[in-house]
Amino acid sequence: MQRKPLIFLALISSFTFQVSSFALDADYYGFIDGRAGVRTQDDPYEDRRSLSEIRLQLGTTAYFDWGGEFNARGDFLYDDLATDRDDVDLQTGQGFFDLRELNLLFTPVDWADVKIGRQILTWGTGDLLFINDLFPKDWNSFLLGRDEEYLKAPSDGIFASFFPSIASIDVAYMPRMNPDRYINGKRLSYWTPVPPPGSIVGQNDPIDAEQPEDWFVDDEISVRIYRPFLSYEAAVYGYSGYWKNPVGFDTSINNYYFPKLNSVGGSIQGSLGSGLINAEAGYYDSQEDRSGDDPNIANSEFRFLAGYEREIATDLTAGFQYYTEWMMDYDAYLSSTYPDSARDEVRHVLTLRLTQMLMNQNLMLSLMTFYSPSDHDAYFRPIVTYKINDHWQVVANGNIFIGQDDYTFFGQFRYNSNVNLGIRYSF
Repeated sequence: MQRKPLIFLALISSFTFQVSSFALDADYYGFIDGRAGVRTQDDPYEDRRSLSEIRLQLGTTAYFDWGGEFNARGDFLYDDLATDRDDVDLQTGQGFFDLRELNLLFTPVDWADVKIGRQILTWGTGDLLFINDLFPKDWNSFLLGRDEEYLKAPSDGIFASFFPSIASIDVAYMPRMNPDRYINGKRLSYWTPVPPPGSIVGQNDPIDAEQPEDWFVDDEISVRIYRPFLSYEAAVYGYSGYWKNPVGFDTSINNYYFPKLNSVGGSIQGSLGSGLINAEAGYYDSQEDRSGDDPNIANSEFRFLAGYEREIATDLTAGFQYYTEWMMDYDAYLSSTYPDSARDEVRHVLTLRLTQMLMNQNLMLSLMTFYSPSDHDAYFRPIVTYKINDHWQVVANGNIFIGQDDYTFFGQFRYNSNVNLGIRYSF
């Protein structure tokens, strides 16, 4: 076992204890979660088991008399399928320890709040669809069947909220790029277009992409300005940084990397009739391929979603979304890519979430469905959760992928379809 992760973990534990000892009050919480899962079919490049792990999460929130708040939360993980469980990497989440939060929240002036440190950030209006939320995600955890909270990966930076009279303003600054915990082949097989014509790969060809790592040089900044508008909340967004997944391929080093990205967008959400309506749009400016003729870098895109959610029967809620991605400079893309696996100019996705609460809301049945009429593929995510009491909970879930072609978004994962069972004790 390497010494550096253990020393770092000891320093975090000592720092957290010291801070809590000076607090006016402190809350402590956590859970133990065990999960096991299997693929529903053979995958030539991955293990038949998809999950086999035990997780201990410990957290604390400390409150100070001067109004500050300190948060610390981390997961200790035994993953029977991991080959690198002793090598802790807090950015990728690999290893036996994952630091989810370590931050300080304070109010320097009456019209501003500031949070500094590791934190989970989210904004936007989509349900499991993200346009202007360019904070890191953990796609491996989500598609393997871990709890949905693990879809959001932590960010290291400063989050400031300002409250002038005209509108509220959020600014997130990350001094070093925080990428997605992207699909890299170690646990989930995927489609790669390199080299043409492309193929499905997994543990036989895992990705270890080149990542921008220089502090205060390879940085990111996200801005949101929002305010009420009639009975709705409207927001505009801006981002400057990098694509969150390695959608570039550098032929000089024969490896994937993260090209630069700017984005602007907007959203609106509020009540309509007896339900809630939302809409969101964003333009992705792929800085390194604005002409769209470089087959090794993702093209610029316009993205849009609209959704509506309402209760359709007692304790039964339905939510519907329409989502689209429109690739810019499509003719240039077609002339530079392999035609048999080329993307459509416009990709459409329809989603439907059904949630039924039963047995005094102790039993929850949920089904999230994604269907793309343009790609001819689909993704089904059923979840059954039963709350035994205030401490114990059991959950069963699945990730089922269907597709005609290996190169479409959901179709590439069809060998990864899996079912899982978990039990959690919270304290």
